[in-house]
Amino acid sequence: MPARLKALLRKLGKIEKTFLAVLILAVVGNYAFPAGDFELLLSFTAFVLFTIVAFKWLVVGMKRVIWRLRYRLLVAYVFIAVVPILLIGALVWLGAYVLTGQVAAYLVLTELERQTADLLMPARGLAWTEAAARPQYAQWVAPAFWHRFAGMEMVAKDPRSVWRYPDNSTLEPPPPGWGDVSGLLRKDGNLYLWAHAANGAADVTMIVPLTSRLISELLPGLGDLSFRRHGAGAPAEKLNSDEASQRTRVPPPEHYFDRQVFYATVVPVALWDSPGKFDNDALFLVTRPSAVLRTIFGQKLQWQPGETMGSFAALIFLAVGAVFLIVELVSVVIGVRLTRSITRAVHNLYLGTQHVREGDFAHRIDVQGNDQLAELTQSFNRMTENLQQLVEVAKEKERLQSEIEIAREVQNQLFPKSKPVSKTLELAATCLPARLVSGDYYDYLNLEDSQQLAFAIGDVAGKGISAALLMATVQSTMRTQLLAGREMAAEAANGGPAYQLSTAALVSRLNQQLYAFTSPEKFATFWFALYDDVSGLMTYTNAGHLPPLLVRNGTTTRLEVTGTVVGAFSFSQYGETSVVLEKGDLLVCFTDGVTEPENEFGEMFGEDRLADVVVKHAHSPSDEIIGAVMESVRHWTGSPELQDDMTLLLARRI
Repeated sequence: MPARLKALLRKLGKIEKTFLAVLILAVVGNYAFPAGDFELLLSFTAFVLFTIVAFKWLVVGMKRVIWRLRYRLLVAYVFIAVVPILLIGALVWLGAYVLTGQVAAYLVLTELERQTADLLMPARGLAWTEAAARPQYAQWVAPAFWHRFAGMEMVAKDPRSVWRYPDNSTLEPPPPGWGDVSGLLRKDGNLYLWAHAANGAADVTMIVPLTSRLISELLPGLGDLSFRRHGAGAPAEKLNSDEASQRTRVPPPEHYFDRQVFYATVVPVALWDSPGKFDNDALFLVTRPSAVLRTIFGQKLQWQPGETMGSFAALIFLAVGAVFLIVELVSVVIGVRLTRSITRAVHNLYLGTQHVREGDFAHRIDVQGNDQLAELTQSFNRMTENLQQLVEVAKEKERLQSEIEIAREVQNQLFPKSKPVSKTLELAATCLPARLVSGDYYDYLNLEDSQQLAFAIGDVAGKGISAALLMATVQSTMRTQLLAGREMAAEAANGGPAYQLSTAALVSRLNQQLYAFTSPEKFATFWFALYDDVSGLMTYTNAGHLPPLLVRNGTTTRLEVTGTVVGAFSFSQYGETSVVLEKGDLLVCFTDGVTEPENEFGEMFGEDRLADVVVKHAHSPSDEIIGAVMESVRHWTGSPELQDDMTLLLARRI
């Protein structure tokens, strides 16, 4: 099987395949069982399936056609404008056609009635004339009608005599039973105009052969007229004439739209041999609208030579039609222009969305006009411009996020990785940044062969990258000074100059360096301590930091503050204080991110609540104490997000 045929069969649905199978069976059955019931059933089934398939594909085709807005609008215009115009045009044409035929038939029948009424009037006069005066009256009336109605015959009958005109007429009186009547008559298969009058004693009958000449003289210029017996296959009526045709010539058209009109109507015909009975014959007309107008308005009244009322009415009709045509053309032009403006704008927007989908936010659509579509185009351009800016901002944010992530990794490396070696002091610390990086600082370090421990905690003003950078500066400065002090102490032990490490001196040098190498608004609170592992003596300097809590025997004591913040003033002086840590003492150092978070009512957590939590868990491991404090603060704020960097440093004498 060819590949194309296989591909086509794969595209066909179950209904299409069923239709093809039934169609093949129907074709085969036509030869195998001609005119059989089975072949008829297959043919009917194939027709039903064909109707379903055709409707399905019509719907699919319409959906494909109207997918584009331009074609959808065109289809809408066809149903909204073109179809009603065509229907109105068809209605106008049908109305004009029927009206032209009906008016033409009315004119013919009216003229026939008038002609037969003219025959009935003298017939009545003869019927009511006295018998003695009837021949004289007939001799006076009959010749006048003879010249008007060629071939006219007349017969008058009374109880005493029968009188005929002309003298050679062989017309016999009709069967008894006819009263006063006029119209068309069928006698011996021929059509006549006739009139019959009776006054009881006398009957008068006048008949005129219906010839093509008489028909042509009824309404000259109206068109072709012919009579046919009512019923399918009935022969044309015979004329009382040797002429071969009873039709008149159809006038030539006056313009392109002056088309022939074929029309038929029913005409009652009296039956000569059946008094009081009538049959229906069909009157067929072939005419034109101009011929009907000329007949109605007449050709005698002329505005100018050759211009009658009919031609004037036709001219008015054509003028109105031309105006309507111009209006329709102008409407089509306006509709096409509006459609193009709509579809152009939508197409441009569609192309713009394609560029946006591909990531090209720099694409801009040309704005044309000053309408809602133009405003929509401008809005799209503003949207793409904003998207372009947002993408740039997102890229910048991603870059900053990457840099912050690097800074966080670097900062994590700055915090101590392991706890210092000590026989009598246990240290534990944690820092939870409110952002990716923190401005809080804690550190600890062994000095002089693990006989002394240095540990510190600090809080840099601000958050984020700037605070983290200052925190790194504090950390590097402190470690540099501690290492330098340790080297100087080692030299003193080996016979060099005497040197004693001082917390106040170290903090003072830190203050000078921060003040000299940072901006004025940069400062930090700082708490630094030295602990002697042998004696348990802790010497510390508090530079504006929150006083640590010393928990001893279930009570808490706040340590002293010995100076102001570092980095703010060059002239700041710092003191130092010593305290002996006893076995079981717990020192809690913290930043304001622990005590200052607020709940939904604006109340801070506070140092008292911190003290209560620490005292409650004082005998628990340090990690559990830190976890309990952090959980209490989160529960207090009711928010998973931190309001500030939270740092805790615990020192327990063991």
